[in-house]
Amino acid sequence: MSVRTRDGLGGKAAIVGIGATEFSKESGRSELKLAVEAVRAALDDAGLSPADVDGMVTFTMDTNPEITVAQAAGIGELSFFSRVHYGGGAACATIQQAALAVASGVAEAVVCYRAFNERSGRRFGSGVQRREPSAEGAALGWSLPFGLLTPASWVAMAAQRYLHAYDLTPDAFGHVAVTDRKYAATNPAAYFHGKPITLADHAASRWIVEPLRLLDCCQETDGGQAIVVTSVERARDLPHPPAVITAAAQGAGRAQEQMTSFYRDDLSGLPEISVVARQLWRTSGLAPSDVDVGILYDHFTPFVLMQLEEFGFCAPGEAAGFVAEERLPLNTHGGQLGEAYLHGMNGVAEAVRQIRGTSVNQIPGAAHALVTAGTGVPTSGLILGADG
Repeated sequence: MSVRTRDGLGGKAAIVGIGATEFSKESGRSELKLAVEAVRAALDDAGLSPADVDGMVTFTMDTNPEITVAQAAGIGELSFFSRVHYGGGAACATIQQAALAVASGVAEAVVCYRAFNERSGRRFGSGVQRREPSAEGAALGWSLPFGLLTPASWVAMAAQRYLHAYDLTPDAFGHVAVTDRKYAATNPAAYFHGKPITLADHAASRWIVEPLRLLDCCQETDGGQAIVVTSVERARDLPHPPAVITAAAQGAGRAQEQMTSFYRDDLSGLPEISVVARQLWRTSGLAPSDVDVGILYDHFTPFVLMQLEEFGFCAPGEAAGFVAEERLPLNTHGGQLGEAYLHGMNGVAEAVRQIRGTSVNQIPGAAHALVTAGTGVPTSGLILGADG
């Protein structure tokens, strides 16, 4: 796909299977076992067997190599395997990679997966530790000596600028947290099932890095999630209505870094999401008014507001009011704030459920779902739609 022209991928592949482990704070088993459990569950959901799979995609950060997962899950020969970089920014891009393989005939059935013990094992929220020297890591050297050591501290810089630019207070971020937890409260799979919050709860939660409070930051989770992609034609013969990949895109902005793009002209937006948005709208032929549900990557609440603005749902600085008015159903699974932090892959699964009509918080008649991946890093996005 070019950032300037419409691509030909849309409508050629579909998601036909979703599967996950339980979401916990202490899985008690290896990350490989989590991955295999999720893969097998997704294949069962798709009505496919391991023998049907000939492609696999995951994140560069995943500790489970494609060939190892394939062997452990009973999958045989692979004609396609791929990994996508930049942490949570890879979530929707794994689906794009799978769709590209299916559309080009390189593979017939591709499994995308992500599994980790992110609470009981390596906790990403702890920040930079024991990083190997690299050109990529050198950019962090401009920030680390000044105390910007964790994802929350990196995002806080942009969040503070956003508040200043639009004359807002940190309370503006609370609407995202309240919305996510509202949906999580009615989702039995969510860690915060039965635990909604109020704006007062948000305002009373402790500071992590000003202007971010505890309830602005996503949780840490152990678990796995897998997604199965095949052609639209084959999907029609499988058990569930296909979630057609209407459009898929990746995006990196000018002066892009990993979470520390502080030398851009403006810190109050997310240029990488703007790149993704332009491609998704151009390829799908849709507009914000056509979207029935938004599954927006919510590692930190301020970046949800910025995403809404970059996609054109509202004007810059107006997203807090947009969310408060519930003008678009958001993160109906509870998001990473409420359900689980699975690097965005559980968000893809929720979008599939919305298209199928099987979400526990189903939006009536949902025909188009927008999904985004991690922001502040090179990122990706999807529009999923109903078949026909």
